[in-house]
Amino acid sequence: MSYLEGRAMTGGYGGGSDILHACTIAVDKGEIAVIVGPNGAGKSTAMKAVFGMLSLRRGKVTLGERDITELSPQERVKAGMAFVPQTQNVFTSMTVEENLEMGAFIRSDDFEGTMEQVYNLFPILKEKRRQPAGELSGGQRQQVAVGRALMTQPTVLMLDEPTAGVSPIVMDELFDRIIEVRNTGIAILMVEQNAKQALEIADTGYVLVTGENRFTDTGEALLANPDVRRSFLGG
Repeated sequence: MSYLEGRAMTGGYGGGSDILHACTIAVDKGEIAVIVGPNGAGKSTAMKAVFGMLSLRRGKVTLGERDITELSPQERVKAGMAFVPQTQNVFTSMTVEENLEMGAFIRSDDFEGTMEQVYNLFPILKEKRRQPAGELSGGQRQQVAVGRALMTQPTVLMLDEPTAGVSPIVMDELFDRIIEVRNTGIAILMVEQNAKQALEIADTGYVLVTGENRFTDTGEALLANPDVRRSFLGG
């Protein structure tokens, strides 16, 4: 069993119809798992299900050996999970440093060491730490959002479309930083529209179609799979 696992998840939002159909997503510590697929495939929904943001009719979610299916998102944060949404993921009127301090809200210990680790990972944030986050570029805001999530000292980092709307150069830089985070032993679960680039850094890839697992394999194997290439990677 993987460190984090959403097993055979079936469910949707509120009383609506199911979006996920027996969908399974998993990731181990020190690995990157990427969820890709066409628009409307249920990628972000699968991640939100793992984080407890919608109710499952069937299936379960485990963290370590603990069943967390009934835990609220807030309780999952305390259990070691951090979630970075695609949009509205920084406090624009607050400085970079204040954003990072907000990330340490669940901690009662001294978090200065963690902040220094974030600054080492994202040097531009140290340079701009007194600047309002709303004045930063899109890529820099994403670094703030990831840095704030890391302030909780999570064992799992979940990223919803971290490279949305950024240039290819910034995307490559963000992926490099994500690899560095993975190398510290954190489990990373990521939804990404830039499927080819994401699979290149993925230990495991999940291709979803209409809320179901269509392909599951290593990132390398999915990139080499002719069906995946033809249908989801542009040939």
